[in-house]
Amino acid sequence: MHQSRRSFLASAAGLGAAGLAGAALAGRRAPSGPLPQDATKAPPSAAPAARPVVGSGSARFEVLHDWLVPPSDGAFGDTHGVAQDAAGNIYVAHTVHPSSKRRDAVYVYSKDGTFLRSFGSEFAGGAHGLDLRAEPGGEFLYHCDTGRRKVVKTRLDGTVVWAADCPIESGAYEKPEQWCPTNVAFGPDGLLFVGDGYGASFIHAYDADGKWKRIVARPGKDPGQVSCPHGMTVDLRGTAFTGEPSLAVADRGNRRIQYLSLDGKHLGFVTTGMRMPCDMKVRGDRMLVPDLESVVTILDGANAPVVQLCDGHPSSLRGAPREQFIPGMFVHPHDAIWLSNGDVLVAEWVPIGRITLLRALPVA
Repeated sequence: MHQSRRSFLASAAGLGAAGLAGAALAGRRAPSGPLPQDATKAPPSAAPAARPVVGSGSARFEVLHDWLVPPSDGAFGDTHGVAQDAAGNIYVAHTVHPSSKRRDAVYVYSKDGTFLRSFGSEFAGGAHGLDLRAEPGGEFLYHCDTGRRKVVKTRLDGTVVWAADCPIESGAYEKPEQWCPTNVAFGPDGLLFVGDGYGASFIHAYDADGKWKRIVARPGKDPGQVSCPHGMTVDLRGTAFTGEPSLAVADRGNRRIQYLSLDGKHLGFVTTGMRMPCDMKVRGDRMLVPDLESVVTILDGANAPVVQLCDGHPSSLRGAPREQFIPGMFVHPHDAIWLSNGDVLVAEWVPIGRITLLRALPVA
């Protein structure tokens, strides 16, 4: 487990009233021993239950937990990343549960949630960030492997195009073990931004061939500095900070989103509604922010919260079996994407994995 997560769990243990609220709602404490054998699967439902509805106004969603489930010979580990291609197929990056016979770390589903195939056994244990970009040569996946400490570009079938290791040439590291990339963002002309979220907290820029170019941001708490830059996106909306494309960083260790110019100049902060933001995705004028402290937030074009969804208070249920999860509440959202039809898909950092569909509802 990475230091940032150890620190998070330690702090969660001492949350006081906020942490106890989640435990009280669960009705009992999360077990400290091994997971039950059947904890990797969603429990069968004796009868259809009413699905929770969350949000308000133009951001109302029906909650479908466990919308994507593993194949019969597989079991999710921590579900870390999700992406969707132009055909509507959905890709899930997970760490692979010890009980899983299928060792692939990337599962592929149709747009209606049917399991299609899998690949990527080399990512088992380290599958983390997963992003997709359409390029002149087709669509490509960008994987951040925290186990092998690599950024890997593959085709949609898992064929490796290139892999990038620790950028020793940057002068930021004395040894490769100090580097641990978590997510990427896509800039103009093939430019790639990489957040060293679980390493030394640098942000680097790479060219289209995976070659290191420059340091964009360094570790710290001051404007222009970052702590656990866990996820990023190049925001094309234009904000209160700038009318130009800019790099929005999930500056998780500093509990904020920070905006930087593409060459690393500080532009501004977003702090309202932020707890431990993990990543961001933009659709139209809205930004989706999965937050490790048990909530998904949608921001408007001015980066003000529109709604906070499935708020779990923060939760104390990370290690609990599935039956203790609370319907309509998140445990630890780690990634989220807008699907092509406007629905939202959320992957959670829980050791038995969970993928939730938030199905968009008409404006009430």
